[in-house]
Amino acid sequence: MELSVFLIVLMAALLHAAWNTFVKMNDDRVLFMAVMMAGSAVVAFVATAFLPLPAPESWPYIATSVLLHIGYPLFLLMAYKFGDLSHVYPLARGSAPLIVALVSVFYIGEVLSNQAMFAVMIMAFGIMSLSLTRGAQDLWNPQAVFFALGTGLFIAAYTLTDGIGARLAGSAHSYTSWMMGLEGIPFIAYILITRRKRALPQIARVWKLAVLMGLMSLVAYWSVIWAMTVAPIALVAAVRETSIIFALLFGVFFLKEKLSLMKLASTFMTLFGVVLLKMNRS
Repeated sequence: MELSVFLIVLMAALLHAAWNTFVKMNDDRVLFMAVMMAGSAVVAFVATAFLPLPAPESWPYIATSVLLHIGYPLFLLMAYKFGDLSHVYPLARGSAPLIVALVSVFYIGEVLSNQAMFAVMIMAFGIMSLSLTRGAQDLWNPQAVFFALGTGLFIAAYTLTDGIGARLAGSAHSYTSWMMGLEGIPFIAYILITRRKRALPQIARVWKLAVLMGLMSLVAYWSVIWAMTVAPIALVAAVRETSIIFALLFGVFFLKEKLSLMKLASTFMTLFGVVLLKMNRS
């Protein structure tokens, strides 16, 4: 992975962590997320007017990605029902790069050096080890673990789908604009249907910040999809998941969360994997 691509993906990880922090700080997270998605969808649809249509063979991937992006939050919410965020989310985000690496090597045919594969494993286990920051008791909860790993499968699935689809589209920008434009429709429709008359006043209270965060989310994932057309999908996926480390730091500095020794060890383990990955030359 070239240095410029590496830095762009790190920037995307930082943006991903930033908007997730604002979602966490909001009292009505479902509404905030829906308005975010709607805002990014509007911008994405405007962009389609200035871009060529994606190649026909990429449209099944666009449709599949939209469905996977709907399934991902549903599975994540089920995981939160049975386990705490601090245990569930690291399992989901850490397992995804491992799945992506295995599928991209054995199914897509990408070639990763031993050092690159080892770096991905170190990063993944570093992220997943954050699940142990308050003890291992929740790891014995089979329902929480099932839905957490299921969420990881959704993340891996839409990552692989978007990586392949963007390559087939002929333009990562065309693919992303259509995919993210269509993705926002179900979320805002859900809010309007379920909240009815309450929806508009509630949206009015949060729309400015939510739309800003939606633009941040759009730039972050747009950058990731582009990166997957010029670098191995597995390596991009692994670097992107460093967003959880940025989120941890935001939690410490802005949400006044405690930085335990275990969190520190997990952070250094993940960063060690990042360094190994960047030092990889083949």
